[in-house]
Amino acid sequence: MQIFPLRRSPMVVGAILLMAHILFGVFLSSVVAQSPAAPPPSARLARLGPGVLTVIPPQPENGEAFSGPRELIEITARIPNLDWTPNYTPKTETLLEMARTVTIRRNKVWNLEFAFKPLRMVWVDVPQPNGVMERKLIWYMVYRLTNRGRHLSSVKKEPEGVFETGYVDHSQRFFGSFVLHSPEFGKSYLDRVIPSAMPVIKRRQDARIQLLDSVQISRVAIPVSRGPIDTSVWGVVTWENVDPRIDFLSVYIQGLTNAYQWTDPDDYQGTDPPGAGRKITRKTLQLNFWRPGDSVKEHEEEIRYGIPAEGETDLVRLLKIYDVPERVDYRWIYR
Repeated sequence: MQIFPLRRSPMVVGAILLMAHILFGVFLSSVVAQSPAAPPPSARLARLGPGVLTVIPPQPENGEAFSGPRELIEITARIPNLDWTPNYTPKTETLLEMARTVTIRRNKVWNLEFAFKPLRMVWVDVPQPNGVMERKLIWYMVYRLTNRGRHLSSVKKEPEGVFETGYVDHSQRFFGSFVLHSPEFGKSYLDRVIPSAMPVIKRRQDARIQLLDSVQISRVAIPVSRGPIDTSVWGVVTWENVDPRIDFLSVYIQGLTNAYQWTDPDDYQGTDPPGAGRKITRKTLQLNFWRPGDSVKEHEEEIRYGIPAEGETDLVRLLKIYDVPERVDYRWIYR
């Protein structure tokens, strides 16, 4: 039998190719739908070498979810004629007696994990108010924020009415404050957003990392990192006009947690306004550094993390300078 070749017009060939393209697209869509979602760019970063990134785990404590029992002096010392004995209820249920022992509970106490790369320096042309560019040495720190979840919460058990500490997971925003403090000269430098420094710093970092300044990072709700999916956020903090004579310094970071403490003065009088003299301190991370160089030629490689190892006599002096009870690289304090 003789087989004659089938003549195909250009229209028929185009229809066949179009049908094949559609079928391939349907197949590809089904494969993508069945595959797991791609992790965010931060989860695909290459593993950093040892010592490049220092991780400071959060240290939540159950006692941070409540304060007390304590006396509400605004009531006991300011409102007169509260001491009376009821006829049909216990005296312990009067306002005066209840105000003597009050436990103030907090709904949520969250904590973020902080990790940072070494303190570094970079020369940047910074615009001045008069429009002239001034070349300045900018100190900066690249850091990572991770939300591990398990934030503290006060949970009321029914019907007993007893409170216990529970754990909740939720996204969290970071409104941070970074203060570079020199105890030698009594100088403190609050972090500043320097737009002209961001491109220079980004060129020195991994291009896959999105660096945010102190304002940009406050707009991001950091999700909880679960399993292999890392939803961490990277930021950079900058300081300018840092005294080149500094040898010992600490960086105080607030905003990693909303835990706080408060104390009332012992000499509170009934005539004082409510809350007069009350002192509120926030849980703060203190990172200690030192640099053995001088002010002639500042260089980032001179900066060391921690407190220098010295003899016993010099160690006592250093502990006093850093205001720490022992030689530590970091600690959580209230200030």
